[in-house]
Amino acid sequence: MYTSLAQIRTDLESGEINLPKLVNNYLETIQEKQHLNAFLEVYEIEAKERAAIIEKKIEAGVAGKLAGMVIGLKDNIVYKGHKVSASSKILAGFESLYSATIVERLLAEDAIIIGRLNCDEFAMGASNENSAFGPVKNALDESRVSGGSSGGAAVSVQAGMCLLSLGSDTGGSIRQPASFCGLYGFKPTYGYVSRYGLIAYASSFDIIGPIAHNIEDLKLVMETIAGSDENDATSVQQAIPSFLQLPKETESKRKFAYIKETLETEGVEPAVKAETEKFLKELISKGHQVDAISFDLLSVMVPVYYTLTTAEASSNLARFAGMHYGFRSQNAVDLESTIKKSRSEGFGPEVKRRIMLGTFVLSSGYYDAYYSKAQKVRRLVKNKTEEIFKNYDFIISPTSPTTAFKIGEKSDNPLAMYLADIFTVHANIAGIPAISIPNGHDTNGLPIGLQIMAPLGKDAALLNLISTL
Repeated sequence: MYTSLAQIRTDLESGEINLPKLVNNYLETIQEKQHLNAFLEVYEIEAKERAAIIEKKIEAGVAGKLAGMVIGLKDNIVYKGHKVSASSKILAGFESLYSATIVERLLAEDAIIIGRLNCDEFAMGASNENSAFGPVKNALDESRVSGGSSGGAAVSVQAGMCLLSLGSDTGGSIRQPASFCGLYGFKPTYGYVSRYGLIAYASSFDIIGPIAHNIEDLKLVMETIAGSDENDATSVQQAIPSFLQLPKETESKRKFAYIKETLETEGVEPAVKAETEKFLKELISKGHQVDAISFDLLSVMVPVYYTLTTAEASSNLARFAGMHYGFRSQNAVDLESTIKKSRSEGFGPEVKRRIMLGTFVLSSGYYDAYYSKAQKVRRLVKNKTEEIFKNYDFIISPTSPTTAFKIGEKSDNPLAMYLADIFTVHANIAGIPAISIPNGHDTNGLPIGLQIMAPLGKDAALLNLISTL
């Protein structure tokens, strides 16, 4: 199984393999491991055709920088002429009329998109159990969850069904499944990657990012997809530092802060705590400064996150009414019943729960008590985070309090499921870049992830840091 583009390029250059054969190998693996439920649709014919075209470009020496990279797309990123459903019944049969900006940029550099990947419905979940098409199984232990919401994106890479995948991260949906699957998962600074063509969950939180086996492939893809986009008013306008050109460092020793509450919070598994502490000790042994800090807003971040994101979801998902596209109830008799029944039958339980919660916090009489207050606390989180970065280069915590839990273990307890995001929502609330990196295993052999956060706009510095650790 290939785990880097460098390996693929070496074998392509030596003649050990060609691109059509590589794609066939991935297609065979997808077929063999379809029981993991990672892919909702495979673009078999198209992938083979692109492989033949790009193979000729490689031979002519004119191929793009992603030639040889086979990629999967989370099922909330649109691709012209292809179906997209956000893993929801409400978008049954819908085919996109345009491609996301990131898709156009990937294709321009000769990446091959091999299919669309299962996820929690409308990216709402931490286990990929909320998909209308069933849960994604963790390839290391099929009785356990893949993580969510980008579960299919993580497992497709973990199981060798593609080299890299693109997911979306609203509160940890790239980093947490990467942690559960033993991979690298990167959430960029908000606005660094265009959201044009990403089906919105919570617009002020959502960001697209990659999941891969290694940091170099992450950097290469970020170099391709990052940057301003005239189609996305929230994308950054200034130039973004290169992810591939290593800066001349003036200081080799770094200042790391770790949030002590993340190791003291009830529910953090002993192995997660032990491996995190081991990592911190290794940093100290290498001469880096490592200090414990207190973040007294940690306990309110999950409530703030769910108050704000459900409010945005209530607004964003109002467009799915069974009128213009997607699922329409067969039981409808007039305009009102068409909307009510289509939404009731088309959305799953978790999506309906979040829409109702979001509608409630935005309603008259409750707006100031909930939504407005949550926005104020969001500003406090952002300000406190910026204060920390005045004294430290990076902030460390576990990615998740636990390793991958059993399928069905938390399904009947939404609060317990929401707390799986307790460490990852910080970066989304503050808008800063964050990455989950593999950091050992628990006693069951399940992967543990470590999260490192960087200041706003320091994405390249964060990825370059990982390259040197």
